[in-house]
Amino acid sequence: DFAKQWANDFNPLHDVDAKRFVVPGDLLFSLIAQKNGIHQQMKFSFSGMVSADTDFSIEKENETTLKIESAGKACTEVEVSGPVLTDQNLIADICKEYVRFSGETFPHLLVPLMERENVMINPARPMVMYQSMVINLHDFNFIKPSLELAKQEISVEGKRGDVYIHFNVVSEGKVVGSGQKHLLLSGLRPFEAPAMEALINDYELTKSNFKK
Repeated sequence: DFAKQWANDFNPLHDVDAKRFVVPGDLLFSLIAQKNGIHQQMKFSFSGMVSADTDFSIEKENETTLKIESAGKACTEVEVSGPVLTDQNLIADICKEYVRFSGETFPHLLVPLMERENVMINPARPMVMYQSMVINLHDFNFIKPSLELAKQEISVEGKRGDVYIHFNVVSEGKVVGSGQKHLLLSGLRPFEAPAMEALINDYELTKSNFKK
């Protein structure tokens, strides 16, 4: 529900009946932000996946590291530094804006990047994995934050691709923060416009059917 209703994210990994169902990384980010505040600098590294009906805990390892642990294993590590934003309304605003922005990744951001590099994910088994996310707040004195795309990059090596999506946190026309989202694409193959178009159509149909 979080992926589809809040993040507009219809990655099949987040379908509850999917064989490899996992909780969205953006939900883990939002939970940590709500419970621990947003530090001036934060880096989220997603080292494992949280599946259905999983008990997990948020542990403070030391002054600069938080961990989400499940079944004795760390699945998310957060490096933190600087002052902490604790205003729950602002935290909610940033989380909502981030997941909205993040949900635009496919097809709006990824497809033009893949086409430019003449590669594409496997349409029969599309694998796009969330690797990490960084957020830096330069100024805590802001209201009504929004996220804007700054730039996007892709690096391809064989069947693997690393995508970096850079963003700015903006308030009243002023940049008050910045960040980056890192995605891993696997099973890459030469770009085929008809196959990609079919994948996009299936994705949009899933969204349309859900909203009905």
